[in-house]
Amino acid sequence: MSITPEQMEILPGAAEGSMVINMGPQHPSTHGVLRLVVELDGETIVDVVPHIGYLHTGIEKTCEYEQYQKCIPLVERMDYLSAMNNSLAFVLSVEKLLDIEVPPRGVWMRMIFSELQRIASHLVWLGTHALDIGAMTPFFYCFRERERILDMFEHLSGVRMFPSWIQVGGWRADMPEGLLEKIAKFVEEFPARVDDYEGLLTENPIWIERTRNIGIITADECIALGINGPILRGSGYAFDLRKANPYLYYDQVEFDIPTGTVGDVYDRFLVRVEEMRQAARIVKQCIERIPEGPVSSEDRKVVPPPREELDNSMESLIHHFKLWTEGFRPPEGEAYVPIEGPKGEIGYYVVSDGSNRPWRVKTRPPCFMNLQALPLMSKGHMVADIVAIIGSIDIVLGEIDR
Repeated sequence: MSITPEQMEILPGAAEGSMVINMGPQHPSTHGVLRLVVELDGETIVDVVPHIGYLHTGIEKTCEYEQYQKCIPLVERMDYLSAMNNSLAFVLSVEKLLDIEVPPRGVWMRMIFSELQRIASHLVWLGTHALDIGAMTPFFYCFRERERILDMFEHLSGVRMFPSWIQVGGWRADMPEGLLEKIAKFVEEFPARVDDYEGLLTENPIWIERTRNIGIITADECIALGINGPILRGSGYAFDLRKANPYLYYDQVEFDIPTGTVGDVYDRFLVRVEEMRQAARIVKQCIERIPEGPVSSEDRKVVPPPREELDNSMESLIHHFKLWTEGFRPPEGEAYVPIEGPKGEIGYYVVSDGSNRPWRVKTRPPCFMNLQALPLMSKGHMVADIVAIIGSIDIVLGEIDR
């Protein structure tokens, strides 16, 4: 089929005689409103151009019009599959501006729920990735375990997807009675569930045929494009911010960094599967070490006083009123604290002008960086392979079109 003038506009440089097709922005395998303009020679991919912007939310700019603590529900919605990781990254930057410390129990709690959120995010990735390639059973299995994690989030906060329970200075409240035991039971049972996923896929000849030597990217190419997380580790480079630049108490727990060798879709699958086991291992250690005590700072000018104080203290009542009406005012300055999210490095560059609202909020989102790899990974493969490659990148468009 000859290329038309209209097609030339959406893919400049397409060769004469090639076919240009649109994939998305409503295709289920694009994992959101991602539009791909694909140039084909027969069924072979010549070029792919991702077009983004169909879900633009303006979250970064909206944050600049909100008080700091009111930004947390917003940033959680960027990557709705790992809300707690997003709120943690934002809060750590603000706490750096304020030079405020969280009590040990609050820090261990943040590690527990960050790792549970990592498992939940990887479960959605694995289930949908397998579904894209034609395996339906892993989808049901993965969502079964994810439901258990969301139940724990609901037990903690009353909310499943966007708890907004992490706050500047700590947590909104401690874990309710029985939740820690529920988490301990889950991480004890979960590795056997991961064995089930691998039993269905790892040695499956169809899965291997669809994923091995597909979408290869080298570690040098990842670094050149600013890509990290499971994609970089799948290419053999053992970089993980939890070890390279430890935050919270990650330097006090033991865990391994899984890596691949080829850098293909199959290696990225193996890396994320092992990361789920390692996350459960980290949570076990956190449960063994978490102490009793407060979960939030006692700086009443930043952290709202507990409910019981409001009945007995006029000063606490004033703090409560002023915090929820005026917020707090970090000193002038800037801060950026990156964390290892499920999809790679995520961090919030926050600039304070001394007012009760951030002067600038800029996100370093892993999905936006990782999507750059799609054309490089796809060229020369068959059109059916692009579905497997997109799944292996693990994108969430809410974070890309922020």
